[in-house]
This record gives sequence, C-alpha cells and structure tokens, in this order.
Amino acid sequence: MLTNSSILITGGTGSFGHTFVPMTLAKFNPRRVVIYSRDEMKQWEMAKLFGDDERVRFFIGDVRDKDRLARALNGIDYVVHAAATKIVPIAEYNPFECVKTNVFGAMNLIDACIDQGVKRVVALSTDKASSPASLYGATKLTSDKLFIAGNSYAGSNDTSFAVVRYGNVMGSRGSVIPFFLTQADKGVLPITDSRMTRFMITLEQGVDLVWHAFEDMVGGEIYVKKIPSMKVTDVALAIASNAGQDIIGIRPGEKLHEQMIGTEDAPYTYEYSEHYKVLPAIHNWSQDPKRINGGSLVAPDFTYCSDNNSEWMSVETLRVWIENNREKIGLI
Repeated sequence: MLTNSSILITGGTGSFGHTFVPMTLAKFNPRRVVIYSRDEMKQWEMAKLFGDDERVRFFIGDVRDKDRLARALNGIDYVVHAAATKIVPIAEYNPFECVKTNVFGAMNLIDACIDQGVKRVVALSTDKASSPASLYGATKLTSDKLFIAGNSYAGSNDTSFAVVRYGNVMGSRGSVIPFFLTQADKGVLPITDSRMTRFMITLEQGVDLVWHAFEDMVGGEIYVKKIPSMKVTDVALAIASNAGQDIIGIRPGEKLHEQMIGTEDAPYTYEYSEHYKVLPAIHNWSQDPKRINGGSLVAPDFTYCSDNNSEWMSVETLRVWIENNREKIGLI
C-alpha cells in the first residue's frame, strides 16, 4: 500500500519519526516521505541522517496552522499524526498550550486531510487517553474521538482515519529507561511508587502497528498492540541492580498503572493474535463485518491494563535489550 506513495508525518523529528522513516523507506520505497514539524534545528540534524536521499523532504510548520498544513498536504496519500504536547507535568502547568496542539491541531489536520484528498490517516495515541487522569490524557482522548468522528465528517470524500494506542516506548527521550541510566552511578534511583507498572513497547513494534493499521483500517478503529508489562522497580533493578530505590511519590497527573482499554470500551473491542481493536460506538460501526475482520469479541468486563496483563517482561530481557540498544537510548 505504501509503495511508491507520498507520506507525511507530523512531529516527524521525534522518536517515532526517527524510526518510522528509515524503516518505511527500506520496506516500501515510497516516492517521498515528508517530515512536518516546527523545530528547524531538529530537522537540520535529522536531514544529515539521510544525506542526498531525494525521497526524504522536510517542511517547517505547526499543526496549529491550518493553512500551512493544507500546503504541506498537497499531493500526500498517507499521513501519520505524531505531533503532540505529551510530557504530563508540563501539560498540567501549561494547559492552554496542550489543548492548542493536541485538540485544535487534530481538528486542523482532519480538515486539511479531507480538503486535500488524503487517502488514509493514522493518529498516534497513548494509554493515558483511556480513562484519563491528566490533562494530556484528556486531550488525547478528545483527539482520538475527533479522528474517529472524522470518518463521518469526511462525507463523500474518501479520507479514512484510524488511531493506534501505545504504552511506554522503551528508550525514547524523556522516558524512564534513559532517565534511570543517567542516575545509575549516583547509587540511588528515584521511584514514584513501588507498586507502579508500565507497558513496554519498542519503537519498531510501534511502526509495525502503524503499518498494520494502514493495511487493515476501514475507518474509526483504535489499534492496541499486545505487549508485556513491567514493574518500575524491576526496570530500576535491570539498570542498576545494586542501587537503592527512593520512593518520591507520584507526579501531578500520573497514573499508578497504564490502561489501554477500559471496561467502557469492552462491548466494542475485538481480539486478534497480536493486537486488540476498539471499534467505534457510533453509527453501529462496531457491528460492521469489514471492521471486525475475523476478530473475537472480548468479555464484557474486559480491561487491558499494565497490572492485570498476562505477559510480563523479565529483568534479564530488559537488560539484554538495553545492551543491544544502548547507543540510541534517549537520543531521540
């Protein structure tokens, strides 16, 4: 599907874009991949990685700017929406800015994609959008709802929208693994709560899920990959087995456990071998055989949370992953 196509990724200089772009170039050989973001320095640094590859283009712009989006989307077939204000405490203290990017930006992108005749759009979401406890989570839930409704908002146009939902991305900038690595030599690691658990997904797995969404989507689906969980205390143990652990308390807006699918979504959730799919409650789309596509309806009380997960990552598995990926952890 993506072969010889034109793809645009918003927020493309972030962790996801740095993995999505080279993987997609290698697998599908698209005609062009456009990185749309507002930081010219990050674009300048990222451009060095691709040399003279004419398939990779860079476009300065903000998702808050609808006119600029419209210009960037001219001739684009597929869009990955990765742009977001996503650090939980920063969003709590700067709520207006978070809403402008995560909500108004989503609205601008939906409108511009429909107007420019984009074929398919996949928006990146977060576990924090399920039963949100933070402003960031609330804005991403709103964004998810906007992209789902965008399928009916498109009217007679052919633009389709879907969402993929992630947990903690292993080794991404600002996440717990690179933070613990910077603190390991101090002898004590700060732990917010000893009971805390997190989902663990690699960026490569995230890219695979986006590819699957593009292939599988009819419109309005939320894709959730089956991934292992890990206690934060075990993450600390994997990084510095001899370090002490100082319990410092949960930060504003932070959850004890990650939830990707809540009981409210169970009546619309279907299970597959490697993922779940939450179908829209609107327009009876959750009963559509094309959207269900062979899935099995989950139990009425089903939830998918990091503390009740059937799959757990061991301390040794994480140690091996860190050693194999140490050079790139926390850089993007």
